[in-house]
Amino acid sequence: MKYLFGPVPSRRLGISLGVDLVPHKVCTLNCVYCEVGRTTLLTLARKEYVPIDDVIHELDNFLAQQPSLDYITFSGQGEPTLNSGLGRVIEHIKTHYPQYWVALLTNGTLFWDKALRKEVMMADVILPDLDAVSQSVFSKINRPKAGLDNRQIVEGLQALRHEFAGKILMEVFLIPGLNDTEEELKLIKKTLYELAPDSVQLNSLDRPGTESWVRPMNKERMIEVAEYLKPLKTEIVANTQNRKTIKSFDDDIQTNILKTISRRPCTDDDLCQILSLHKNELNKYLSSLLDEGRIESIQMERGLFFKLKVE
Repeated sequence: MKYLFGPVPSRRLGISLGVDLVPHKVCTLNCVYCEVGRTTLLTLARKEYVPIDDVIHELDNFLAQQPSLDYITFSGQGEPTLNSGLGRVIEHIKTHYPQYWVALLTNGTLFWDKALRKEVMMADVILPDLDAVSQSVFSKINRPKAGLDNRQIVEGLQALRHEFAGKILMEVFLIPGLNDTEEELKLIKKTLYELAPDSVQLNSLDRPGTESWVRPMNKERMIEVAEYLKPLKTEIVANTQNRKTIKSFDDDIQTNILKTISRRPCTDDDLCQILSLHKNELNKYLSSLLDEGRIESIQMERGLFFKLKVE
């Protein structure tokens, strides 16, 4: 499949069929923690980055098999709302396959665009990010395209909350020393109260991100932040669910990853090419193996490599 991947074992969405609407890595941000890698095209321009007719054709072929899915999820290797045909695909799914729920994983930067908000009204769940409110911390963590102001982003999210009838699950990706300060958390809490999402999901580094200096937040601090955000409905999604308990977890994929890196260390790009896996799908398995301590990552001249962990 060229534009679909999975189904993948998602901690937040269960059995999820991924839909990728932009090439690697077209995005409005260049986040320091992104496990997909550095942004190669930093842009705010919405256009048909991949042919929507082809995406719909691939969806029809796959869904004709009536797969068991919890969600069809727009995510992938960049920002899905940049594709101007997003609304067409959502409408096609909800019109022809109403039995499936549609989720949109997005960095939430473009909802100031009224046309985009209209396109996503048929989705069931939208999962935007809010990693920072102050422009200074936003710039350090998310490294936006020039001209993208965080106040405009928040106003867009407020408009989305007012117009969208489905669920909105806000994700806050916590980075120690950056957005967990008293000042920034106060701004985040105030903004979340104004946005009134159905829930707030706290996340932290699951596997090595774009920048090697980014570190995961420890469990105790995550709990403190969750307590601080009360009475907002808040959950910690980082390391809360073993992906192996999700039905779409494929033991064969995990075994093939381990076999491959037992021969020699590989980058995620190497593994994607060797095993014909989408990077988002691969990352789910790498994260599980890192959590279990079965593999480790090492920085080498050509990039970040994964290898078996020797006791």
